[in-house]
Amino acid sequence: MSLLLYTTVGVSDLPRAIAFYDAVFGVLGASRSPGSTDGFFSWGPDYDGGVSFWICKPFDGQPPTAGNGTMIALRAGSEAEVIAFHDAALAHGGTSDGAPGTRSYYEPSFYVAYVRDPDGNKLACVFHHHKPDAA
Repeated sequence: MSLLLYTTVGVSDLPRAIAFYDAVFGVLGASRSPGSTDGFFSWGPDYDGGVSFWICKPFDGQPPTAGNGTMIALRAGSEAEVIAFHDAALAHGGTSDGAPGTRSYYEPSFYVAYVRDPDGNKLACVFHHHKPDAA
């Protein structure tokens, strides 16, 4: 059983955030959940199906903030999905926080890209079965 039930990030502009997350989750094969309602939008399974990802405006009415050191990692099925994720994020208002590729401080099989959504939330997209010698 997975310990995580869901993840939520605060956003300032719901239509902009929905477009961003529809694009980045779409390249990873996930669509918006049918449980999405006015003001609360999610991608991934329902509560009994695994971990889902939600966005909403902060409950306290204050502007959303991105936590220093806070990051959500998303699973990719290939290096091509990591690249497509990065491209989709940049095309939909996100910014790069690290281009697709490997990093010297991780194992060679860890292929990753880092982005910030339009509100500054940091996302990683990881394919952790990269075979650098297979090319």
